[in-house]
Amino acid sequence: MRLNLIVPILLAVFILLFGSVYVVREGHTAVVLNLGRVARSDIGPGLHFKIPLVESALVFDRRLLVLPADPERYLTSERKDVSVDFFAVGQISDSRAYYRATSGNEDAAVERLQPIIRDALRNEINSRTLSQVVSGDRAKIVGAQLKVINEGAATLGVRIVDLRIKQIDLPTDSRVIDDVYNRMRAQRQQVASKLRAEGEEQANQIRAEADRESTVILAEAERDAQTLRGEGDAESTRLYGQAAGADPGFFAFQRSLEAYRKSFAKGDAVIVLDQDDPFLQYMRADR
Repeated sequence: MRLNLIVPILLAVFILLFGSVYVVREGHTAVVLNLGRVARSDIGPGLHFKIPLVESALVFDRRLLVLPADPERYLTSERKDVSVDFFAVGQISDSRAYYRATSGNEDAAVERLQPIIRDALRNEINSRTLSQVVSGDRAKIVGAQLKVINEGAATLGVRIVDLRIKQIDLPTDSRVIDDVYNRMRAQRQQVASKLRAEGEEQANQIRAEADRESTVILAEAERDAQTLRGEGDAESTRLYGQAAGADPGFFAFQRSLEAYRKSFAKGDAVIVLDQDDPFLQYMRADR
């Protein structure tokens, strides 16, 4: 009879003892519920006790967790569509608030965090141009709204440690890509037109400089030629004068031959003169 009583008593003591002990592992936290209400929260790692049958313990992982999100479409300040793919890194900061907001359901926490993050990013991207969003510093885009995001996440007992933008794309079903290509084409055409205009201007300057130098060279050459012709004529006159002074008869003969050559140069010239004309004095047989 005693044995029959001892076994149930030992079993009851074991159940009560087992039900009053719980363990919180490293990187986790716990809340203790007393008849469904939070009695104690933010319980750290270790061995802990609770009142059996009255209190229950819920253990949550408070290590850093990656909170995924689907790519979201936003409008820039120019009303251009962009698709932003991002993810957040967060952890439980207040186990009491976390349990009250989500009943300890991680999926519910992620679902409630996503609109908070999306709205914060929307406010930041709406204030920036397409160029600033695509080619700007993404850390500035995130950093400007991280404080606002944590203000909303605090109501869920969660703290967002980091928010990263993985990729920013232009939606293929919008006109943004065509607009970007058209803008790039217009910019390239503008650069090409500017280069052509600068080239044409330089070509005109080179041609004008070449024409000016050509005119100067020709004028200088003509001047030098005139000088040389003048000097040659002067020298020729001087030599003829010397020749005439040395032998007047030979000079007269030379001048007559030159006159004959010029008169009959074409070979068909006809000159009618009197036979006693001095012009023919060197053509007579008696000379």
